[in-house]
Amino acid sequence: MKSSRLLSILLLLQTRGRMTAAELAQELEVSVRTVYRDAESLAAAGVPLYGDAGHSGGYQLLAGYRTRLTGLSSGEAEALFLTGMPGPAAELGLGRALSAAQLKLRAALPPELRAQADRMRLRFHLDAPGWYAEHEETPYLAQVADAVWRGRVVEVRYRRWKEPREVDRRLAPYGLVLKAGRWYLVAGAVEGVEGAEGAERAEGAKQAGAVEHSRPRTYRVDQILRVAETEEVAELPEGFDLAEHWRRAQADFHERLHPEEAVVRLSARAASLLTGPQARALAATGEPDPELEGWTRAVLPIESESQAEAQFLALAAEAEVLSPQRLRARIKATLAAMTARYG
Repeated sequence: MKSSRLLSILLLLQTRGRMTAAELAQELEVSVRTVYRDAESLAAAGVPLYGDAGHSGGYQLLAGYRTRLTGLSSGEAEALFLTGMPGPAAELGLGRALSAAQLKLRAALPPELRAQADRMRLRFHLDAPGWYAEHEETPYLAQVADAVWRGRVVEVRYRRWKEPREVDRRLAPYGLVLKAGRWYLVAGAVEGVEGAEGAERAEGAKQAGAVEHSRPRTYRVDQILRVAETEEVAELPEGFDLAEHWRRAQADFHERLHPEEAVVRLSARAASLLTGPQARALAATGEPDPELEGWTRAVLPIESESQAEAQFLALAAEAEVLSPQRLRARIKATLAAMTARYG
């Protein structure tokens, strides 16, 4: 365990440069005192590792020092072949590079690990998109990815859900995310793009080598209708972490998705059909209904009254909305209209 941790410290410092003891401890999920002891062990073993005290200090390897990865565990070798993602890599124009990298990795493995990696590749296949998801063309994905990689502002024509449907934007790209088979661009909108004043600011930003942009927003890459890369530098905001930003954005999306609540009673069958946040709310707030034996009363999050009306009508006689009264009245009016229509 300690030898694996020492190797991890070496690789972290080799790939990231200077790191503080606190940063290493957080990365390795150990105490700072353990990092101190590990650093002493590495130094005693002849590794050219030195540390600086102070606010901007930290551990660092001597310039030019490199360690060779002398071995992988069987689990690590198997996991590497599960990270292939040939479809997304091909979409980004990296299909050949990925195949070549896997071939080199396989050739470098000892025979026993090579056999385990081959077995993993033969028996497991990752296919992220859902069954009913249609493939959306993303003709500008490669250009957007290039702008992300090079850190360049792009000018795009974007199709959104509200009016006006098509808008022009200048975006500072921060990163690309693949979610359920769909590509998303996380970017900041560059301000001041219209009129003489905007052009003057853009020219000044170009001369300065970077541009100012707004907080990160999410754009679907398949909704980009046109893209042109500029020579303006788009630097990442200080401390920006793509994975952490995406996690917070998802949490915020789910909170905004169900801003209201409804008190309902459900049969056992209706309760079994709930999924996601509603299933979790049922588990947290559900209690035996005092009036109907075998039914459950719970407070469920809902997206809107119209969405909730459609959902609970689909459950027919297996569910009853108790509040809010406006939602209950909507369902009652719809049922009355259906009764009249069907005689």
